[in-house]
Amino acid sequence: MHRRRRTALAATAAALAAAPLLTACGSEARPGAAAVVGGDRIEVSALQAQVRQVRDAQQASPESAQLIRATGDLSREKLNGMIFDRVVDRVAAEQGVTASRKEIQDTRKSAASQSGGEEQLAAMLLQQQGVAPGEIDAVVRRNVLMGKIAEKAGAGNDPAGQQKLTGLFTAASKDLGIDVNPRYGTWDDARIQLGEYRAPWLRQVTTRQPAQPEQA
Repeated sequence: MHRRRRTALAATAAALAAAPLLTACGSEARPGAAAVVGGDRIEVSALQAQVRQVRDAQQASPESAQLIRATGDLSREKLNGMIFDRVVDRVAAEQGVTASRKEIQDTRKSAASQSGGEEQLAAMLLQQQGVAPGEIDAVVRRNVLMGKIAEKAGAGNDPAGQQKLTGLFTAASKDLGIDVNPRYGTWDDARIQLGEYRAPWLRQVTTRQPAQPEQA
C-alpha cells in the first residue's frame, strides 16, 4: 500500500499542477477583485503577488526565457489554482478530511526524495507547473486533500468512481457561486476550471484518481 502511494506521489510530483481563471462578476461590481468564491474575495493584489513570486523564481533560473515563454498567461493560470484550492477546501470539509502539517511535510519529503532532492523538486515544479518555491507546501496540501477525498468517497480509478468524484467537485463549485472578473474569463462549474484552461490536477479529478498521500 505504501509503495503504491509513493508511486502515485511520484507521478503527482511530476504532474503537480497549476493555474487560474474568473466568472461574470464585473470589475465595477467587484472593484479590486479577481474573483469572489463563496462570498470571499480573491483580490487582484493577491493574484499579482503570486504571479510575481513565480516570475522572480523564473528570472533566477538559467532557463528563465524558456520558463517565461511557457507561462505567458500566468495570471489566469494562478487564478485558476486559487479558485480550485477553495473548491478542494469545500469538498474536504464536506467529506470531513484534513491535511495535517506532518502529512504535508512527510509527503513533500517523499516527493523530494523521489525527485532527487528539494532543489530538483522545486526546479521541476517551477518548470512544469509554474509553482514558486514558496507555493510548494500549498500544492502538496492540495494533493494530500485530493487523495483523501478520493479515498473517503470510495472513488476508484474507474468510470463510476471518477464520475462520483467529479460530481463532488462540481457540486461544491456550484455551491460556492464562483464569480469571476470578466477580465480573466469565466468559471465552468461542470469542468471545474477557468474557461478552456486544463491543469494537471484537474485531470486528476476528471480523468483518474488523485494521487494517494503517504500515511503519517
